[in-house]
Amino acid sequence: MGDEACQAMVLYGRGRIGEGLLRFERRQAPTPGPGQVRLRVAACGVCHTDLHLCAGELPPRPLPVIPGHQIVGRIDALGPDLGGELRVGQRVGVAWLHETCGRCRFCRTGRENLCQLARFTGYDADGGYASHAVAPAAFVHPLPERYGDAEAAPLLCAGIIGWRAIRRAGIRPGERVGLFGFGASAHLALQVLAAWGCAVAVWSRGEAHRRLAAGLGASWTGGYDADAPWPLERAIVFTPAGDTVVEALARLDAGGVVAIASVHLSALPPLDHDQLLSGEREIRGVTAATRQDAADFLRAAAALPLRVAVTRFRLREAERALVELSRGRIDGAAVLETT
Repeated sequence: MGDEACQAMVLYGRGRIGEGLLRFERRQAPTPGPGQVRLRVAACGVCHTDLHLCAGELPPRPLPVIPGHQIVGRIDALGPDLGGELRVGQRVGVAWLHETCGRCRFCRTGRENLCQLARFTGYDADGGYASHAVAPAAFVHPLPERYGDAEAAPLLCAGIIGWRAIRRAGIRPGERVGLFGFGASAHLALQVLAAWGCAVAVWSRGEAHRRLAAGLGASWTGGYDADAPWPLERAIVFTPAGDTVVEALARLDAGGVVAIASVHLSALPPLDHDQLLSGEREIRGVTAATRQDAADFLRAAAALPLRVAVTRFRLREAERALVELSRGRIDGAAVLETT
């Protein structure tokens, strides 16, 4: 087990993506420790969070690190004395939440995403831009069989975070909902909301993104200078631009909620209380997701089904995938394939 070779794209510095921040390496495959499993990675999604990590827009962690937190693979090794139902050969996924303390008031009350000792995949621990990855057995997720490896990868962050944002916004079936920004997460959240009978308006600067949204069930699409035909009861902001929060608030009906589903957000402009916050309009943050969120979303994804739009890249093309993502050239989700 310890002599197996591993290929990886490793982040050695922060700065402008596309300038060689990631290096391809061959190294010894990691050995799973107590309570861990090792995956032979088949696919790993490429996330906007990875862009923020590379650009140094997240609180710094020690480098080097292997990014990637939407990992799909098959277990090829078990750590010492690992019990439970996991077995070699089983297909599982690894998400952003890598592990938590399990003891704090957040962990004990179903809010482990707020654990102050939480560690995150591809940020605090090596992730899935590699042929092998290790993860705590308690934090891996069985995957719906109806999705192939590349299609399953975006479910593990884009899908789970979209689901968490739906919950934080308090969306109920049949409501009028706005999605601001239309990337990997929004294209999955839209399909959930359409299945719930919601009227969904999508704002995006990209015409191709708006066409995809219309094809996936959006009731209306437009640019940020356009208005939907009805006020919103709920909204989710997927972009990292603080200005977009104002765009969402301005289109919100009284009593409405805006959830911010971005791990990084630029500064909010001044908010006019009388125009934007009166009428008990609310802004809610979204921080990671719990394992229960993951289980609930993956159960829903197995039943719906979802159409997962994927652009595929080889492992060595990780930095090119990030460049394409940063330029808004990916419809749906970008995925690295290692096999």
